[in-house]
Amino acid sequence: MNILILTNHFNAGGISSYIINLSRGLIARGDKVFVGSSGGEWLSRLSDGDIEHIWLPLRTKSILSPKLIFAYFILRKVIKEKQIEVIHANTHVTGALAYFVSLKQNIPFVTTAHGFYKPSWQRRKFGFWGKKVIAISEQVRGHLLRDFKIPGEKTRLVHNGIDIKYSPFAIQLQNNGMASGDKEGLRVKGQGLREKFGLKDGPVVGIIARLSEVKGHKYLISAMKEVIKEIPNAQMLSIGGGKTAKDLQAQVKELGLKEAVHFIDGLSDTKEAFGAMDVFVMPSLQEGLGLSIMEAMAAGVPVVASSVGGIPSLIENNRTGLLVEPAKPEKIAGAIIELLRNKEKSGQLAVRAREFITREFSLEKMAEETQKIYKECV
Repeated sequence: MNILILTNHFNAGGISSYIINLSRGLIARGDKVFVGSSGGEWLSRLSDGDIEHIWLPLRTKSILSPKLIFAYFILRKVIKEKQIEVIHANTHVTGALAYFVSLKQNIPFVTTAHGFYKPSWQRRKFGFWGKKVIAISEQVRGHLLRDFKIPGEKTRLVHNGIDIKYSPFAIQLQNNGMASGDKEGLRVKGQGLREKFGLKDGPVVGIIARLSEVKGHKYLISAMKEVIKEIPNAQMLSIGGGKTAKDLQAQVKELGLKEAVHFIDGLSDTKEAFGAMDVFVMPSLQEGLGLSIMEAMAAGVPVVASSVGGIPSLIENNRTGLLVEPAKPEKIAGAIIELLRNKEKSGQLAVRAREFITREFSLEKMAEETQKIYKECV
C-alpha cells in the first residue's frame, strides 16, 4: 500500500516521533510511505529511515490560510505520480487539506488525535476527521466522543508504539540482560552528555518536552528546590525548547537554582540523554499519552508522572512508575527523593516498566493495527 502521512512541520516533537515510528513499522510490513510537511530539523531522520519527504507549504495554524491552496495543487500531482492509496493527517490543518484532496481525488483519509483539543465551534463544525479517527489513548477517544460527538464506530484506539531496538537500556538495569558492550557504550554516552552541558557528579532528574504551560515544567523546578534540600548534589536536565523558556529561566534564577538546573533546546538524538538520567519526570497538566514517558520506560529509567490524561494507561502506581497529583511540587519532590534514595525500588519499577512497554506498546503492534484501519478505509 502507498501511504501519504501529513503534518505541518517536521521539527522535534511528539507528532514527528510518532510519524517516524509509524513509518518504520509500516515499511517493515511492506508498505511504501511518503511524508508531506513544510520541513524541519528532523528531516534527516526520514532519509535515514528510507522515507521519502514531500515539501508542502504548511507553516500555518489556520485552516483558512492560502498556503493550503498551493499545497492542494502540489498534492494532486503527488497522488497521481506516487499512486497514493490513503492519506493520514496528524493536525487540524493537514486534516483540512486531506479533506479537500480526498473530495476531488477520491482518496480516503484518516486522522490521528494526538491529545485534547478545545471544543471550539470551528473545530466542532469543521473537524475534518476523515473516514476513521485514531485516538492514541482511551482518554483521548472518550474526549472525541464526548466533546466532538464523533460516532463511536468511526473511532479506533491505537496506542503509540516505539521501536524497542532503538531504545538504550539504562545504567540502572545494567545487570538485567544488557550486553557488556551496550552497557559501556551507554555509560560513555551519558557521561559525555554530562560533560558537554556542564552537569556535575550527582543524580540527574530529567524531562524531555517542549517548554509550554501544559507540560508543567514550573512545578518540577519548584520541586527541585525541595529535592536539593534533601539531596544537595541533585541536578535537573530539561531537553526541549518553547515559548515559556524565559519564564522558566527567571523562575530558576529566583529560586537560586542556576547551578542545578540545565536547559537544552533540543538534541538530534535523545537516546544518550536517557543514559545520563537517574529519574525521568513528566509533570504535565494534560497529556494524550506521553511518548517521551514511553521512551524513558523503554530505556529503563524510572518515571514520575502526573496522573492525568492517558498517562495512567502507561504507569501503574508503584508498579511501573510513580503517579502524582498534577501541579503539586511537594508531591513531585517526594516521589523524586524516594526513587533517588531507594535504588532497589527504582530498579524494580524500571524493569517492570520496560517489560510492559515491550509487551503492550511495540512498534509492530501499532503498525499492524494502523494498517488494518487503512485497509478498512480503502
